[in-house]
Amino acid sequence: MQPSERPTVDAASWVGAVTRVELTVTDADTAQALGSGDVPVLATPRVLALAEAATVGATASRLPPGYTTVGTRADLEHRAATPIGGHVVAEARLAKADGRRLTFEIVVRDGKQVVAEGRVERVIVDRARFLASL
Repeated sequence: MQPSERPTVDAASWVGAVTRVELTVTDADTAQALGSGDVPVLATPRVLALAEAATVGATASRLPPGYTTVGTRADLEHRAATPIGGHVVAEARLAKADGRRLTFEIVVRDGKQVVAEGRVERVIVDRARFLASL
């Protein structure tokens, strides 16, 4: 397919889309296991990965075949510790679509409190062209 024949992706109508991803914290999700600290609580890198998974879920079924999104920026404030066995829900809401650039607002809760919140940016790309450019 020639560049001029590629479909354009207009994500403006997706603004407001919300996806939730849940996690019950295990030993493998802790700061100790991931090397980001030495306490047995949900690790910040795992919180970020959960947030990213929610953003992917918000767009996956909307993208035309051959397209995907890639993460380009993340700003996350991890506010509260979650112990092993704790349950968290990450919610990603598409707040803005500017051409190919998507901005998500993220909130992670444990049922009682906000564990983390922030923003994640992703860009819509043609999967084959992206991989060919590596």
